[in-house]
Amino acid sequence: MEIEVSAEAKDKRLNRQVAVTVVVLSVCAGLCNIKDGNIVQAMQQAQASSVDRWNEYQASRTKLHLAENSRLQIATLTASPALAAPALAKLDGDIAKYRTEGPALSAQAKQQSALYDALNVHDDQFDASDAATATAISIAAVAALAESGWLLWASWFFGAFGLFMGLCGFMGWAFHPDLLSTLLG
Repeated sequence: MEIEVSAEAKDKRLNRQVAVTVVVLSVCAGLCNIKDGNIVQAMQQAQASSVDRWNEYQASRTKLHLAENSRLQIATLTASPALAAPALAKLDGDIAKYRTEGPALSAQAKQQSALYDALNVHDDQFDASDAATATAISIAAVAALAESGWLLWASWFFGAFGLFMGLCGFMGWAFHPDLLSTLLG
């Protein structure tokens, strides 16, 4: 007894639509993935720079406290103010330098942290785009197998959202999927 299985789809139009959908979404996903990778690299650089500036700030503050304490000890314990004057003058110069250096380092660290936060919005957009596009491609594949038009429409819905989120990321728009990020983050 032979059973013949037909691998030919009944609705070639549906299969063509699925194929076009998969190609368009795959290309968009690839482009978004490249841009997202660049954003992640920029985020890592901003984070590292922020940490470096905060470390420099802490070191500057520590040096300031040491210089102030050293100056106080020298001024208090000196037997001859004339002999201590050069050391005190040097410490006064160091103290002035550390006092002006600290706020600038703090501002730079905060600026890098703000850059990281701004880039993170776009990273979230590309992550949402990636998730929606992958879901759309999966649903489109099932639509082809099940020969179901409504599944293809569901795929287009997820794909449209993915394309929108990718476009937001590329254009620098402020739209942020807060609910999605909170739910998945």
